[in-house]
Order: sequence, then structure tokens, then C-alpha cells
Amino acid sequence: MVDLRRTELTVRAERAILVQIYSKRNEELARASLEELRALAGNAHAIVVGELAQPRLRPDPHTYVGKGKVAELGGLCRELDADIVICDDDLKPSQVRKLEETLDTKVVDRSEVILDIFAQHARTHQARLQVELAQLEYAFPRLKKMWTHLDRLAGGTVGGLGGIGVRGPGEKQLEVDRRLVERRIQDLKEELGQVENRRRIEAADRTKKFSTVSIVGYTNAGKSTLMNALTDAGVSVRDRLFETLDTRTRRWALPDGRGVMLSDTVGFIRKLPHHLVASFHATLEEARTADVLLHVADAASPTAEAQIAAVEGVLKDVGCTPDQYVLVLNKVDVIEDDARLLLLRRKAEHAVCVSALTGQGLDQLAALVQQFLDHLAAEVTIEMSVGNGKLISLLYEKGVVLDRVFLDGVARFKVKVPQQMVGSIKSLGGRIRQS
Repeated sequence: MVDLRRTELTVRAERAILVQIYSKRNEELARASLEELRALAGNAHAIVVGELAQPRLRPDPHTYVGKGKVAELGGLCRELDADIVICDDDLKPSQVRKLEETLDTKVVDRSEVILDIFAQHARTHQARLQVELAQLEYAFPRLKKMWTHLDRLAGGTVGGLGGIGVRGPGEKQLEVDRRLVERRIQDLKEELGQVENRRRIEAADRTKKFSTVSIVGYTNAGKSTLMNALTDAGVSVRDRLFETLDTRTRRWALPDGRGVMLSDTVGFIRKLPHHLVASFHATLEEARTADVLLHVADAASPTAEAQIAAVEGVLKDVGCTPDQYVLVLNKVDVIEDDARLLLLRRKAEHAVCVSALTGQGLDQLAALVQQFLDHLAAEVTIEMSVGNGKLISLLYEKGVVLDRVFLDGVARFKVKVPQQMVGSIKSLGGRIRQS
């Protein structure tokens, strides 16, 4: 008799074959993209057992790779006992269907793997809503492939002989599923719209009191490590793609003592599914409203230039066009080629070389952010009662005190404060005079 208490259930990790088409003019980018796909597959708990790449100007409209490569891929699947084929570009539903019929193996594309990783890493209610919306919008045009086994009448029968309550024209299960998905997509959009409104209100409330700085960048560029180095935030920094999905905001004390709110956002990646970007609009609200944007780039990556371009493309898509922009070239502690750094520095008007791991360059970064905020600050003289401790504390915490005088029960402070703080100062009983 089998002792069930000692029986262990083991699930074999999916054995994956990666497939890519590429242009010979961009072989270095192609290699980087395939390496990235390998990392994505690993993060999705698959074991990569084989790879197949084909130089082509454009994908085959039916099978992604050419017919000869499909036959070669089929042999690889059998030889390597593959469970899944992962393609490095988005596939049309018809391409997936044709490949699966030919290979007798599950086929997914890059977007589906990214969505799977996002689903694994979603921790908060907002992140789960965003991921579910992106998954449904991805799946909606593919429902026919997913539900062919249910392509039958849900109500009614042949000849109308189904009996009372089921006679009638009926409808296909596919149409039922499509309506359910459409309804759920609409519900998710409405709920996320409410979340986005709350985010916008919260961000606006913060900007009334604090200057704001937001960190963006390519996934795994070191954004969370930088966040920890500047604020002791304790953010997870495991070496895997899309480790951070939710925006985290912490107070960062600049060298002159003023505090700003520093936010860390979800990482970007090449070929990021458009519907995924749209779903994460609420999360990116912090970046859109920031006074200063820190674009963290992995300067040690051989494809750093392409990564920088990919991030800038996504920022443009979400309407993020800040005037105060700093390119933060991270991981310079492992770079020996100064010429490469010089080339990357030319990618932005303001660039700083740092190592978030060792602390190199962080003082220079803080000084530059401080300089930017000074340009945004108003220099004013504020009068108030000497007993107005709440306002005096606010000025020291969120502004730069240049001078102060106490006379006949009146306190007069000469300060630099963010323009957005003027309303808060007045509401706390301060009388403002421009310096």
C-alpha cells in the first residue's frame, strides 16, 4: 500500500525552444534580444533546451519562420523533448495555430511570456488589476484558438429538439466567451480608471508639499538598487526582470537638507506589449507628474543605446515629457572603456555616471537634482507668528532657509521653496512677500 504522506508530487519544468528571426544588419541587437528572451523564459520557470534563429527580412505570414525552418524546428522539438516553443516577436493567432498544428507543441510569443512574469510578480491589488487587463486584451483576439474545443451550441439543439427552455437559435460558446471577456475588460478599465484618479489626486497632493523625483529605466538597470542607495528604502533588488511592478515612494534628503519624494517605477523592455503599457498608466502617473526624472541606464550593457531608446519611446507613449531630465549611467564600476561612457553621456543634455552598488557618483547626482529644483523654487520672505511651529517646521523640512529674524512676536523667514508650496504656506497662516 502506498503511503500518501510520503508521496511527493513533482512537476517538470517546461522544456523550451527559443525561435527568432533577425536582420543581418542588426546581429548584435538580435543576439541581445535572444539573450533577453532566454532570461524571460528562465524567469517564467522554463528550461531553455534549444534555440533556432533565422535571418529574414520579415516573418513568414503563416509560420513566422520559413517552411524549411519549421521542419527543422519540428525535429528539434522531438529530439529535445520540448514542451513549448517561444518566439521572440508577437505572433498572429493564425501563426500560433499553424505552428501548433505542424509541431504538435505549445507555441507562445514574447508578449505572452512577459505577461506570465508580470502575473507572477503582481503583489498589490492595483498590479493584479493591471496584469489581468493586459492578459485579457492580449487573449481577446486569440479566443478562437483557445476555445476551439468549445466551439459548439450553448443553447438549442439540432432540429430544435432540446426540450423546454433550450429550444431556439442558441449561440456558440465562443460568442459567450467573447462577451464575458469584453464585459470583464470594461469592468477592469473602469476600476483602473478609479485607481488612476486616486493616484492623480495623491500625486497632486504630494506636489503641493514636496518636490518630486521619479526613477525610470530599462528592466534590471539598477533602479531599485539606486532607490535603496539614496533612501534606505529596502526595495527588493533580486537580479531578475520585472522585479518591481508597483511604484514605491520614499523621502530622499538632499545635501542642503530639504526633502523630496523619490519614486521607483516598473521597468521597461524592448518590444513591450502596447496593451501592457496602457494597463500600467496608473503606475506611471508618478513619472508623468515628477519635477525631475532620473532615467537609469545599464551603462555596462552592450546594447545600452538601444535600451535607452526603448525607454524614451515608452515615455513618449505615456505622455511623459519632463523638462528636468537626467540620464543616470549606472554600473560604471564594471566599465573600463571611458570612450564608451563618453558616447553614452552624449545621449542626454544632463548625464551622470554612477554606481548604485558602490555609491560612486551619487553625490554628483544629488547636487544636479538639487540644482534643478533650485530653478523651480521661489525665493520668498514669509512672516508669521513666532508660535507657528507647524509652518516653521514645514519650511525647514521642505524648503531651504536662507535667513531668519524674530522680532516683537513676529518671525520673518527668507526661504527657497517649491512653487507648489505657496498655497500650503498661506493656509498655515504665512504672509508671503517676494524677495
